[in-house]
Amino acid sequence: MFFDALAPSSALQLVQFADVDAFRPAEQLEDARSIPLDVANFAAARAVVNLPGCRIIVARSFARILETTYRAPGGMVILPMTDDLRASSSGIDLDSRIFIALRGNHHCHFVEHQTNYHALIMFSPALRDRGWFDRADALWVRIADPAAHLHARQLVLDILRTASVNPHMFETREVAAHLQEGLLLAFDDLFQIDPMSARSAPSASARSARLVQQIDDYVSAYPTSPIYTANLADEFGVSVRTLSGAVAKVRGMSLHQYIRLKRLWATRTQLLRTSGASVATCARAQGFHHLGEFASAYRATFHEAPSDTLARGRQTGLPAS
Repeated sequence: MFFDALAPSSALQLVQFADVDAFRPAEQLEDARSIPLDVANFAAARAVVNLPGCRIIVARSFARILETTYRAPGGMVILPMTDDLRASSSGIDLDSRIFIALRGNHHCHFVEHQTNYHALIMFSPALRDRGWFDRADALWVRIADPAAHLHARQLVLDILRTASVNPHMFETREVAAHLQEGLLLAFDDLFQIDPMSARSAPSASARSARLVQQIDDYVSAYPTSPIYTANLADEFGVSVRTLSGAVAKVRGMSLHQYIRLKRLWATRTQLLRTSGASVATCARAQGFHHLGEFASAYRATFHEAPSDTLARGRQTGLPAS
C-alpha cells in the first residue's frame, strides 16, 4: 500500500523482497532472525530516508516470529503505520494504539500474526535530549494520544513521499533540518511531555512566563529565521523538556502548536512585506515544505488564502523591514 506510490531516489532507498531467502541477508545485518509463519505468501519491503539527526525506516513485515537486538544509543521509536496492526511481545498484545520507545540496547522477541506496516525512527546520539527516554536499556510500550499518533504517522509518510518526488530538497541541510524539526515536534506531542510537576510553585510559574516571553522576543527579533526548538533551548539555557512545559503552562498548547503558530505569523509578515517572492518561497523560508498542508493551516488561522495576503501586501506596499 505505502510502497506502490513511492519510487526510489537519491534521498529514498526502496527495497522489496519477494522471498525469504533474499530477505535474510538484510535481516542478518541488523542482528535480527525471523521464522516466517506463512512462507507461501511472503512479501517484505522497506523504505529508508536519512535526515541530519535521524533515520526513518518504514517497513512492511510478514507473519513471523522475530528475535532481534536493538542498538539505539540515541533512542528509537517504533510507530504503527496502519489501524490494523496485530503483534505481541513477551505475551503482551500490541495493536495500533501503541508505540514502542527504547534507548540503549535491548533484546526483543515479537510475534507478528499478519502483515504489518510500521515505522522505525532511529535518533542520533548527537541529537539534543528532549526528555523522551528516562532509562537506558529498557523498552517501553506506551499508549499514544490518537491525534498525536495520527499526526506523527502522516508526517512520516509525507517525508517519504517528499524524498521520493523531490529528493533535491534533502540535499540542502537547512531544508532537511526543517523536515526533521517538524518530526521532532510531532514526537514531543506523541510522548505527551508534561514536566510541570511543580505547577503550584509561584517561582516555576514565573519562570515559565519568562521563557515564553523569551520565545516571543526571539521571534520578533528574527521574524523570518527558521525556528528550531533545540536551538531555542540552547539560547535560553534550558532543556527542550522545560521549554515544552513552559509553553503548555502559559499558552495552553503544545510547543509544536506554538512554534507552528509562530511560523505561520512569520510567514504572514513576509507575505505582507515581500515585493517579488512567491507564496512557496515565503512558506519554505519558514519550514513549510508541503504547500497543501501549509495553505490549509494558513487559511484556518487567518481566514484567507496566503495568495490573498501576498496580493494585499503588494497593493499596500508595506516596507520590507
